[in-house]
Amino acid sequence: MQLGQIRHDGAVIAAIFEGGAARPIPAHTLCDLINRADTEGRPIHDLASQLASRHPVTTNALIPIFPAEVWASGCTYETSATFRDGETVELDKGTREGMYAYVYREARPEIFFKGTSRVCVGPGQNIGIRSDSKFTAPEPELAVVLGRKGKIVGYTLANDVSAWDIERENALYLPQSKVYTACCALGPVIVTTDEIQDPYNLQMTCEIVRDGVVRFSGSTSTAKLHRKIEQIVEYLVRSNPVPSGTVLCTGTGIIVTEEVALAPGDVVKIRIPEIGELSNTAAMV
Repeated sequence: MQLGQIRHDGAVIAAIFEGGAARPIPAHTLCDLINRADTEGRPIHDLASQLASRHPVTTNALIPIFPAEVWASGCTYETSATFRDGETVELDKGTREGMYAYVYREARPEIFFKGTSRVCVGPGQNIGIRSDSKFTAPEPELAVVLGRKGKIVGYTLANDVSAWDIERENALYLPQSKVYTACCALGPVIVTTDEIQDPYNLQMTCEIVRDGVVRFSGSTSTAKLHRKIEQIVEYLVRSNPVPSGTVLCTGTGIIVTEEVALAPGDVVKIRIPEIGELSNTAAMV
């Protein structure tokens, strides 16, 4: 089932998306729906089917969820770990290893706080380029939406927009690289787990279009994820019981290089056929 949010009768509410139309779920946001499904102990797709209107409407999809929190994991694809490496850490016997390569191979994943709904945008909205960055880039990612106790209730697309030059200057600047206005795009819908039974067999593409010309095109498969998603979730909720409606981005396997850093007006298109396309225009913030 494809779930998301629409504006209907002056309010933002949840909806089921079917064949280009939406069936409104009155009096519920997507977070409301997740919380109610948790409370009633029901699969979210069953509850949504019961509550949705039988009369579809034609409308635009908004951000599919106003997440209580957004977290992200890094170094989950080898391409990302290799590209980010610069600093080294000392190992036994005086040997040294790249900091990101170390995290890539160790059991504990990199997990960082990306923000709340305050920094999130939906399909068709602008993503942000930091005013003090010269190398801001998209990071296309599969994201999971969590219910109570870290239960995965669905999948969506995420753009973990990042100011790479700020993080490269010093790893301690990572929060400034990652957390700022419009730094996270989500959408276009959330696909429930009953419909995506194998999240490790999804093909993802990303394009950056400037003035109608494709300046960057990349692709990857979630089969290349180095960690199981459930493992990342398990580390996230250790001593950290995140609220229902939390989104966890699972890392990027598509690397955009400095030569194609985002400029105002660039359009970023991220696509997984089973989920749809997330398209956003870059703007200075």
